Amino acid sequence: MYGPQIRLDPWSEDDLALLRRVNAPEMTTHIGGPETEEQVLSRHRRYLSGGTGQMFRVTLLPEEIPVGTIGYWERQWRDDVVYETGWSVLPEHQGLGIAAAAAVAVAERAAGTRAHEELHAFPSVDHPASNGVCRRAGFTLVGEVDFEYPPGRPIRCNDWRLSLVPAASAAVG
Repeated sequence: MYGPQIRLDPWSEDDLALLRRVNAPEMTTHIGGPETEEQVLSRHRRYLSGGTGQMFRVTLLPEEIPVGTIGYWERQWRDDVVYETGWSVLPEHQGLGIAAAAAVAVAERAAGTRAHEELHAFPSVDHPASNGVCRRAGFTLVGEVDFEYPPGRPIRCNDWRLSLVPAASAAVG
């Protein structure tokens, strides 16, 4: 296999420390800055509950060390409901292809639910690393969009889309 070896592990009670680590100022620059401890605990509870998707700890192999987070969840987008994804990789593990490998793996998990036809990612237009992850993971750039994230904070994002539906084979006739 090309690239880093990773495994996606379902979010667990033991992952709160990892969530606190990815809440650091250098990790949250493009998404409004760090959350309060109360917000982190609330997020952890949401991740544990699953809701309309699934969160994962990204584990680097063969070292078996947690290096980040990724997940997918439902989002109303345009006239449809799609899956959205987002990730964080700890600074000491960035630039190694881990986020792209995790994005490919999470797309496979989302596709396996057969619930939605598309997976979208919405990185800030000013975040070249996350936009590069989308490109390397096979997403297609749709264009720029305006969001509020967190609520009340306007942000300009790129809309990246990945089809979760296998290409239909051509009919032979």
